[in-house]
Amino acid sequence: IYREVIDKERRGDYLGKTVQVVPHITNAIQDWVERVGSVPTENGRVPDVCIVELGGTVGDIESAPFIEAMRQFQFRVGHDNFCLIHVSLVPVVGAVGEQKTKPTQASVRDLRGLGLSPDILACRSAIPFAEGIREKLSMFCQVSPKQVFSVHDCESLYHVPILLQQQGIIDVLNDRLKLKDLVISTERRAEGDSLWAQWREFARRRARDLDEATIAIVGKYTYLTDSYISVVKALEHAALNINRKVKLSWVEASDLEEGSKHKDPLKYHEAWQHMCAADGILVPGGFGERGVEGKVLAAKWAREHNVPYLGICLGLQVAVIEFARNVCGMPNAHSTEFREHCDEPVVVFMPEIDRTTMGGTMRLGSRPTKFQDSEFARQSKIKQLYAGADEVHERHRHRYEVNPEKVSAFEAKGLHFVGRDAETGERMEILELANHPYYVAAQYHPEYLTRPLNPSPPFLGLLLAASGQLDAYLAGQDVTHDVDMKLKM
Repeated sequence: IYREVIDKERRGDYLGKTVQVVPHITNAIQDWVERVGSVPTENGRVPDVCIVELGGTVGDIESAPFIEAMRQFQFRVGHDNFCLIHVSLVPVVGAVGEQKTKPTQASVRDLRGLGLSPDILACRSAIPFAEGIREKLSMFCQVSPKQVFSVHDCESLYHVPILLQQQGIIDVLNDRLKLKDLVISTERRAEGDSLWAQWREFARRRARDLDEATIAIVGKYTYLTDSYISVVKALEHAALNINRKVKLSWVEASDLEEGSKHKDPLKYHEAWQHMCAADGILVPGGFGERGVEGKVLAAKWAREHNVPYLGICLGLQVAVIEFARNVCGMPNAHSTEFREHCDEPVVVFMPEIDRTTMGGTMRLGSRPTKFQDSEFARQSKIKQLYAGADEVHERHRHRYEVNPEKVSAFEAKGLHFVGRDAETGERMEILELANHPYYVAAQYHPEYLTRPLNPSPPFLGLLLAASGQLDAYLAGQDVTHDVDMKLKM
């Protein structure tokens, strides 16, 4: 937003006027919302409703320009095209479990003081509303009782839309945004009904006791598992779509290393016990040298013991390092990120990246990956999981890549780079190991595009392999024959 405003000022769009937060920054925010809200979806449809999350807490200085922009925006688009949902906490206090409405009253008062009046209150709480709480909130927050919703703890996150629907949020939105005036074809109504039925089935599976598949996540930030929240959700989406539950086994990468055996034997043996007991291994991305050798050992274990493996970003690079050292006869193979002058640089700095300026220099965003026209690539598991697509678009975030000079040596030994960048064909994007149940790694981050009813193909492959269903799935067999409703995958 700020860059856009600065660029406009440099071009002279403001005719020499003093650039201010109001109106220049707030106008840029409003323009951005309108522009994004009219972008067609994947199927080419222009949305009827755009949901915008205004994060932070009411009163924070960081969000002040955005709140002011939304105050102005409600008048730009008109009353019937703007609906404000305020999410607030109703804490449960004391041994008797009394719900307190004062925090919500205070936040609504602050919000109204900034020029925004909530149309709907979504009240988070550990328990459903006690008797009289909805009416009390309605009275002191000037919102109709039917527009006050209890968003209490559920069996899973996926039950929240069902909870809101049961309390009548669809009727409230219909009235507030005049959605009944929209002309919706019979085909689209049927599509919506089907999607809602699938969502309910998805949530039902999350609450059921299903067969488990254990996935070991070998990472560097396992002390804060939210660091890998996208990876966790991608695994969960893939598992529920094949009627399984995923059990996560967190392994600190540095605990797998030989040094840990002497420094903390208990952690060392626990980490390896988790590795040995896992049905599949996932090595996610990361920065810095700490734990890299542990990730290399995880890739080696998966390769040598035929354990399904998925590497993401750094997970691809450590798989290449391990293969170079132990299969290709390059004992000193490493990445120049960690050993700048190593004898066998199998992972190198991308030539177009600035070595001195760190900010804004990564290879970022959605970029095309083209599957190679080789016999192995055409029959590869990962291409079949992508429904035989010749080209896929995935999101990237990296500065280092596989050294293209070493690729022929790897492929001669069975490590095939089945996907490369579509622009040059010189950047390795997807690898797959021959004669292995599932050994796949990607330079991009497939977890960023996962959806509950449309799981990411690499993650789906990992869960299918970990649960012993991959061959049947690729052969076209129904792997969810024991469920009442099929999910659209």
